[in-house]
Amino acid sequence: MNLQCEEKFLELYKKAPKDVAFCPYRVNPVGAHSDYNQGFVTGMTLDRGIHIAYCPKLNGVVELCSLQFDKRAQWHVAQVPKEKRNDWADYLRGATLLLSNRYPLHNGISGVIQGTLPIGGLSSSAAVVLSFLKALCDVNDIHPSEQELIALSVGVENEYIGFNCGKNDPSCEVLSRQGRLLFLDTQTDEHQLVPFGEYTSLPFRIAIFFSGIERKIAGSNKFNMRVDESRSAAYALKAYAGMEYGKFAETNLREVPREVYEQYKDRLPDNWRKRAEHWYTEQDRVLQGIDAWRKGDIQTFGRMMFESGHSSIYNWETGSEELKALYDIMSHTDGIYGGRFSGAGLKGCCMALIDPAYADEINCKVEQEYLSLFPDLKGKYQFFVCNSADGIK
Repeated sequence: MNLQCEEKFLELYKKAPKDVAFCPYRVNPVGAHSDYNQGFVTGMTLDRGIHIAYCPKLNGVVELCSLQFDKRAQWHVAQVPKEKRNDWADYLRGATLLLSNRYPLHNGISGVIQGTLPIGGLSSSAAVVLSFLKALCDVNDIHPSEQELIALSVGVENEYIGFNCGKNDPSCEVLSRQGRLLFLDTQTDEHQLVPFGEYTSLPFRIAIFFSGIERKIAGSNKFNMRVDESRSAAYALKAYAGMEYGKFAETNLREVPREVYEQYKDRLPDNWRKRAEHWYTEQDRVLQGIDAWRKGDIQTFGRMMFESGHSSIYNWETGSEELKALYDIMSHTDGIYGGRFSGAGLKGCCMALIDPAYADEINCKVEQEYLSLFPDLKGKYQFFVCNSADGIK
């Protein structure tokens, strides 16, 4: 594969990079908005992602440029800004800072970053953090475990960026394996790599529909509010049921039995009830989806995906107008087994499992209907067909 980041590195530094770190993008077919309440999620990684061509810098300086952004970023491993600068490199400053809190860092890197799909909805932030961490660990002879990498990535989002996400994204990008569906319990970190049922002849591939909209999600008040509303529901349900409860920030719906929710849900404010309704029913969809996947029942699995997307729109109440339109178009397009918008639904793309024999027809139909609604996005909307892949390399 001819990588532009390697060519740009050679142009800038007049030498070949030492290596190229790669982290794939992820999709979550079912299990949306579950991890910040310690629920079940599913995921798989794509054969597209973030590449970083790099060499060590023995003076401890980190010097990075991105093929997606104009400004070059630079800092020293021992003098990382304690607060974000509100630019594209904040995630990597945070990664350097958190890694330095665990391990002594002596060497920096020169690096060129390349993303192989448009930014938005595929967890590009976790992918760039993980690929950067692998590069920085390599030049400092550090060998973190898979769980350390996941914890560092979550820490960057929560502590440095101020985005209240869970561990779903980095877990998928670290643990996934080609051809398997990751089934993860985000409370216990137990996971399974579930093979697709062997007694089926139905083929599928992963389609990505990029809306043409890139919106910054970091620090999003809308996203953080949804997380707080679900915690508020859990806190109130515990109080109604006479359960013990501690700190609000540590409260989650996984601690509240389903029967408690059913008994007291009508007492909750409408928004809190909707968030809880999405979470509890999404757990059902994950378990039904995993069972269908094991059997090779792609139609049932796809239906769980569509139902997940519907609940994300109407109970979790997220999704831009563009992504909701894409979801609606996908739901009545032949050859699409199931789909939903990817990520938090505030920017980026939708994903679907499709019959590859229908790929061209799907592309034409979705593009025509979508651009009839949003003609200004002509030339920005894009369609990709991907395969599943292993996690970070």
